Amino acid sequence: MNTAFRILALWICLDGCVTLRSEDSPSDEVTKLVERIRPSLVKVLLGGREGMDGLGSGFVMREDGLIATNKHVIGEARRIQIETSDGEKHDVIEVFASDVHLDLAIVRIAKKGLKPLELGDSSQVKQGQRMVAMGNPQGLDFSVVEGVVSAVREVNENEMIQVAMPIERGNSGGPLLDMNGRVLGLLTMKSMRTDNLGFAMPVNQLKVIFENPNPVPMNRWLTIGVLDPRSWKPTMGAEWTQHAGVIKSEMLGSGFGGRSLCLWVAEQPTEVFEVSVSVKLEDESGAAGLVFCSDEGDRHYGFYPTNGKMRLTRFDGPDVYSWTVLTETGSDAYRPEDWNAIRVRVEGKNIRCFVNGKQVIEQEDSGLRGGRVGLCKFRSPAAEFKNFRLGANLAERPISPEVAARIKTSLGAFLEQPTPPQKVIDQLLEEPSAGRRLIADERKKLEQSAAKLRELEKELHRRSTGKELARHLTEKSDQVDLLRCSLLVSRHDNPEVDIEQYQRSLGRMVEELRSDPEIKKGSATAVRRLKRYLFDENGFHGSRHDYSSNSNSYINEVLDDREGLPITLSIVFLEMASRLQIRDVFGLALPGRFMVGFNDKGELRIIDVFEGAKEMGRSEVESSLMADGAEDSLPDEFFAPAERKAVVIRMIRNLVGNTMEDEMPTSETLPYLNLLLEIEPNSVADRVSRAMLKGVRGDKAGAREDVLWLMEESNAELSEEQRAKLADWLESLSDP
Repeated sequence: MNTAFRILALWICLDGCVTLRSEDSPSDEVTKLVERIRPSLVKVLLGGREGMDGLGSGFVMREDGLIATNKHVIGEARRIQIETSDGEKHDVIEVFASDVHLDLAIVRIAKKGLKPLELGDSSQVKQGQRMVAMGNPQGLDFSVVEGVVSAVREVNENEMIQVAMPIERGNSGGPLLDMNGRVLGLLTMKSMRTDNLGFAMPVNQLKVIFENPNPVPMNRWLTIGVLDPRSWKPTMGAEWTQHAGVIKSEMLGSGFGGRSLCLWVAEQPTEVFEVSVSVKLEDESGAAGLVFCSDEGDRHYGFYPTNGKMRLTRFDGPDVYSWTVLTETGSDAYRPEDWNAIRVRVEGKNIRCFVNGKQVIEQEDSGLRGGRVGLCKFRSPAAEFKNFRLGANLAERPISPEVAARIKTSLGAFLEQPTPPQKVIDQLLEEPSAGRRLIADERKKLEQSAAKLRELEKELHRRSTGKELARHLTEKSDQVDLLRCSLLVSRHDNPEVDIEQYQRSLGRMVEELRSDPEIKKGSATAVRRLKRYLFDENGFHGSRHDYSSNSNSYINEVLDDREGLPITLSIVFLEMASRLQIRDVFGLALPGRFMVGFNDKGELRIIDVFEGAKEMGRSEVESSLMADGAEDSLPDEFFAPAERKAVVIRMIRNLVGNTMEDEMPTSETLPYLNLLLEIEPNSVADRVSRAMLKGVRGDKAGAREDVLWLMEESNAELSEEQRAKLADWLESLSDP
């Protein structure tokens, strides 16, 4: 999810530079500082529909062409240029390092002899310290403003420098300097509360990504977040990107009314078809939804929400005079400011439109048929789409009366047969005060019931996902789809994870390499080619901060952000190797660090995917892993190929570790213990942990069930003393 979006929701990002206000006359000291620093400032220009546009600021970090700026300045999948202080423009040839969480980026240009700024130590910043901010607004001379440090405080999970100075829009990436010209931060955000309040990311965070780069050459950078051209064809401008299975459309389209289309080209609809998608509007004044029967030009139908209503329109040309609104209607099924599942069925002359499973429009119109289906957006507010599908019948399978009756019996009757509202009011008017109190009591009960149902729904999802995962792991180890199993672990926590989408995402990377000459050679040559592809060309790297974040264990987020833990990065490597039929590549479950092993002419070679994909031999790995440089070797069992089931279990245990406090399980640990026991029901240690946790949480019945299992099913693994303790424990759980 996403920290960058939270930042944008709370703050206005700055896109160019600080301007000097007339009342701020800089001292001679500042004037001299500006003269010295000016040659190190740059403009960051970004490719757009109109060519290269000024977007932000940056500064020279190293004389051989490294430029520091903000991550949001360079965006994704767009051409970037740097304009130096002498007016020369240089194409960025590589994104040397970037980090969404920190909103920092370092890019490289093919230019040497630049004048870098000295980096200070932001940990030494003091409240009240004088500062100077500089930048380079598009088309304007360099500007400067002087101020002081207000505080160092946490903003959106980041420690940031709060500055008191008149910051204007347009300074993202510009340096914040002390009076000696040392960079202490990069201006990143402007407060919405006041013009004289801004924030800068501490420069020590910039040092972190510099020391742990994830270089991506521009030909690869231009593919990040881009829709697969084998599936999607955007038309009429706008900006269509994809992340975490969600397609997002931003900016105005070039069509009338800001219209833009994104057509599904992977398959053609049949004569009778349905198309569906879930859509969420950034603002209800916007409009976005489904397009169908498109001639890939100006003619098509559109079904979409706009201003809280659902609209079906036939577009017969490029402007409003050739558009026909067939139907516009409100519906209580539509949820403003939320995700809404919309669906269209086309059969003969009939067009039926649905919102969240409820039919809202039925229209006869045969003006357009055939053509493509896809997505559409109008006006400037952004829109998001997910779960796009095309098929003969996409309606949810109806629940049989028998199944529905059983479920309702299991859930209990929360509501009685409704009574006409006016009759209820007439009765309550006899004692209105008491009526309001009783209604409030009933409302609270219903809210509590709704909360219980949400928890029940969540638990049902987790348990069903666990059973699906357990089924996959019953296969022979070499037949286990490790990627799918890893995605099921992600889906366990996030029901929205689209497994097929990420299977296709990895498949696209595989297809890029399939015909590569080095891959075709197989063996060690193919392994090293795959290593370069992932870590040198595509920027996969070990997590630089918040190692214990669950995001590093979710393989979908690892594929999106190209950042993860040793085990998740290894899974990406192993699955690509498997699909490319590269033999003798395997996971190594080493103590404290998962790695990838392969055979090179009979010699074991090991790749540390977390540390820049460094290649080592066994003795070098042992030396790096053993404490205090001890010379003792690791047992051979650590260097045997890891079973795929064991890899998945190790992933889940990482998530268990993330939930522990002072080495003790918490309520957040329980779902992962349930998942582990679904996969390994005979795990005594996990059964004991779950029983203890249930007992602490007051679930005596659940704890008793686990203790009984331990006594009846695992006697062979327990000593007499342990069985006696279990008996005492069981007795305590029987107490009222």
